[in-house]
Amino acid sequence: MRVNILLVLIAFIVASCTTKVSKVEALNLFSTVLTDSVFTGGIEGPAVNENGDLFVVNYKNNGTIGVKKSNIDSFTLFLKLPNNSIGNGIRFDRNGDMFVADYVNHNVLKVEKGTKQVEVFAHDSTMNQPNDLTFMDNGIGFTSDPNWGASDGNLWRFSKETGFELVESNMGTTNGVEVSPDNKKLYVNESVQRKVWSYDLRIDGSLSNKKLLIEFPDFGLDGMRCDEDGDLYIARYGKGVIAVVSPNGKLLYEIKLNGIKPTNVAFDKKTWKTLYVTMQEKKWVEVVKLP
Repeated sequence: MRVNILLVLIAFIVASCTTKVSKVEALNLFSTVLTDSVFTGGIEGPAVNENGDLFVVNYKNNGTIGVKKSNIDSFTLFLKLPNNSIGNGIRFDRNGDMFVADYVNHNVLKVEKGTKQVEVFAHDSTMNQPNDLTFMDNGIGFTSDPNWGASDGNLWRFSKETGFELVESNMGTTNGVEVSPDNKKLYVNESVQRKVWSYDLRIDGSLSNKKLLIEFPDFGLDGMRCDEDGDLYIARYGKGVIAVVSPNGKLLYEIKLNGIKPTNVAFDKKTWKTLYVTMQEKKWVEVVKLP
């Protein structure tokens, strides 16, 4: 009887391990290069609009935004930002308006859908530098605010009505920031400290119950996005992979990249099967096709 029980346990463990391995192996773990090196070392963004067009900052020159139309394989210039602004993260809200973190002038910039007119949506001169940003479905936004020299940072909330509001200061080097698909969680990572934090998120944008979601032993963290199931895809700067983490903080698998310095990721939400990755040292965009 003991032998039979042991055999059953072994069979169960093997079956469980096989399921996990199969899930990882079923994915295309390797990315392909989408473009040549047509961006500067400040390549970031990226963001995909409702038409499947991909937007990335610092195309050929800093302070620009490039676009790759959904039916074309190459980038062209979309616009040049005014007032010597240089963009970092890009996001689209539910209305299709584009928002850009302008780290030079301490702004979040807005480009209304269907136009190339740039306006200052929110500004605060006391910020270090808005880096990445994310939105709730109701239009309330959050932005990370790292101080790279001091290896610390802040978290800000912003909206049309309130402008910028400091939510938390004296954090680690805040970088990637993301709202969960159900708008009930906010995730913030710290690049130097290699930690990802989870907050309970209320409809008014207030936060509570801060918890450590996951901590990595090496390399850095950069931009991140949730897929439609709520798993986080995190750019592991220096390691050359995208780490996929469940909402309960479990590392599910990694996606191997051609370069080692991914700065951010974005999904084409029309199918959720295409993941774009910006690569700093390669100055190009890589694409991962998910099953």
